[in-house]
Order: sequence, then structure tokens, then C-alpha cells
Amino acid sequence: MVVAVIADIVGSRTLPDRSAAQRAIDDAVARVERDLPVSQAPLTPVVGDELQGRYGDLPEALSSLLLLRLALPDGVECRFGIGIGAVGAIPSSAGPLSDGPAWWAARAAVEALEAKQRRTVPGARTWVVAADDESEQTRDAATWANAYLLARDRLVSEMSERTRRIAYRRCLGETQQSIARTEGITQPAVSQALSSAGGSEVVEGFALLTARA
Repeated sequence: MVVAVIADIVGSRTLPDRSAAQRAIDDAVARVERDLPVSQAPLTPVVGDELQGRYGDLPEALSSLLLLRLALPDGVECRFGIGIGAVGAIPSSAGPLSDGPAWWAARAAVEALEAKQRRTVPGARTWVVAADDESEQTRDAATWANAYLLARDRLVSEMSERTRRIAYRRCLGETQQSIARTEGITQPAVSQALSSAGGSEVVEGFALLTARA
């Protein structure tokens, strides 16, 4: 089983500087990969406004994508479709092409996100779909993850850029005092920024995702 992710840039056609947005995403992906290396393949631009990546399990994907959301600057957002399933390779003249149920599920997740954004949940940015041939346990895990993601996306979307920076550093274990020095503010201001925006809950969720027995 592989966790495949298809990401695209929200509102890419209306961005005032598409090239700058791509650079910001590339920089954020590289930063996250340095801070929390993934076991398979980090997000990589493939065509147009799309990126693709592979992760070893669902917690790894969810924790990495959280850091990426926190690392992006104001005005640049991505939508993440996560697919759980098998991945195979198709021979081609350009080399093996990754394909299979995990990628089909990731595409279905992107389409589900687009529908939710148009209708009931405009702030949704991350969705999980398990391939049809996955176990009932895996499909249940996708459902539970989506319930968590709806709340997490809402919190992150409402954070200021500074609060996202603070939450990112706290996820990685940096102290509030150290963050305060970097941001040029007081430690109580760091604490207030986190508590007022739900950042403490986001950081705690990250700790649960990255905990390993």
C-alpha cells in the first residue's frame, strides 16, 4: 500500500505572479523535506499547476502536508488529494510511469475537494480517498482522517502568516522563547498567537501524527 498525493495550486489562473507562486511552493516543499524527510518521494511539479508525491503511510502524508500548508506565504495555497492504494509501473519510452489505484484515488480526492469547495466547505484543502479494493479498516481510516482534516484546514486557513510560521516552528519542537526572538516579539505574544488561532491544537495534532512507538 502506498499513499499518493496529487496537489494543485488554488486559483492558479488568477494569481498576479504565477512564477513567484511556483517558486514559493518549491521553496516550501524543499524546506519541509529538509525538516521532515519523507520515506518515498516528496511533492514534485509535473505539469501545469500540479504536483505529485508518494508517502509511506497516511500519518506521514498528513504531517508533511500540514507543514507545507504552514510554510506557504499568504496568497499561495494548494489543494491536496490523498489516495491510499497500490501503485504499479507502466513501461514507456520515457521510463516507467507510476500508475495504479492509489493515483486514481488521489485524483478522486481532488475532484471531491473541488466539489466541496463549490458547495458546503469552501475552506477544505485536503481530502483522503481509499481505493475500492482496500480493506474496510483502511476505508475507515480515510473517513476518520477526513473528519480531522476538515477542522484542521479551517484552523490553518484562518491563521495569519506569522501564526503559521510560529505553528510550523512549534511543530518541530522549537521553544516559544526561541520563536519570540526570531519573530521580534515576546514569549507571551507567541503563546497568545497560538492559543487564539487554534495553533496549539494543530501542533498537538502534528505530535500525534509523528509519534512512533
